[in-house]
Amino acid sequence: MTTEVLRPAQTHELSQQILAEVERAIYGKRDALELVLMGVLARGHVLLEDLPGLGKTMLARSFAQALGLTFSRIQFTPDLLPQDLTGAVVLDHKTRDFAFRQGPVFAQIVLADEINRTPPKTQAALLEAMAEHQVTADGVSHPLPAPFVVLATQNPIEYEGTYALPEAQLDRFVMRLSMGYLDADGEAAMVRRKLDHRGEEIMLSEVCASDDLLAMMASLESVEVHPDVLDYVVAIVLATRDSGKTLVGASPRGTLAVTQLARAAAVLAGRTHVTPDDIKRVAVPALGHRLVLRPELWVARVTGDDVVAEVLDSVETPLVDPGSAVRKWQQG
Repeated sequence: MTTEVLRPAQTHELSQQILAEVERAIYGKRDALELVLMGVLARGHVLLEDLPGLGKTMLARSFAQALGLTFSRIQFTPDLLPQDLTGAVVLDHKTRDFAFRQGPVFAQIVLADEINRTPPKTQAALLEAMAEHQVTADGVSHPLPAPFVVLATQNPIEYEGTYALPEAQLDRFVMRLSMGYLDADGEAAMVRRKLDHRGEEIMLSEVCASDDLLAMMASLESVEVHPDVLDYVVAIVLATRDSGKTLVGASPRGTLAVTQLARAAAVLAGRTHVTPDDIKRVAVPALGHRLVLRPELWVARVTGDDVVAEVLDSVETPLVDPGSAVRKWQQG
């Protein structure tokens, strides 16, 4: 189906169908799947920071299939050159002229696998693609397909042979999250499902097309953000900057990310307005990776996620009733 304009209720219905389809391949990770879909609907890129073997590649491929988008997987390595990612101008022997040959980044969903294993020059080429939705070759800009989503992965425990992502690139990810291990029952159920399929790959159905996804993204603009809720978001971001544990707090881009992700969370919950609970659900994955902590906290293993969680406990929560003209703050 092709839809020019979607209401939030229609986006909610399509989202449930998409999640149900992806869950055929990714078992027991509904919360993580919802967060990834929120990131996609918010027109953002998602950083999956997790241990090997937890389904990150399958997650990206499954979303591409369910969303009807083209998919490309790029294995980042220390010898990966920018032109290996973006493409290059080459001589066409048939026409005897130079032409641009597109690289693997020209896909609608790009899996940047182990993104921190490639040197800064190649990371900079990906940063242009993420920020501008274009790549530049030989002085000419080439637009990327729409929608364009990067799902990047990195291993949080391996540091040898890696290059830390610069803050500017981390800030371009709308969220960072991890899938984590299944519990014992969940892992047993996952294995049983695999045995039932006799090792055959699960082929997912296409729930929507790229035009539908663009319409779903546009429908978020119809979701109301009350001034009190917006003030709450700003208060959280300001608190990350004032925290004694940070050298650099969340950027204004972080404020926008929390707001747009909260709109997506509201739609997935079947609402047309954002609540403080929506903000609390997305604040940690949206802000944790944007903080630069004091060096001594590394020894104590305090993370940006920990600091954001502390901030959420300290900032007053607005009590917003969309059906009432009375707005007041919860004290304490």
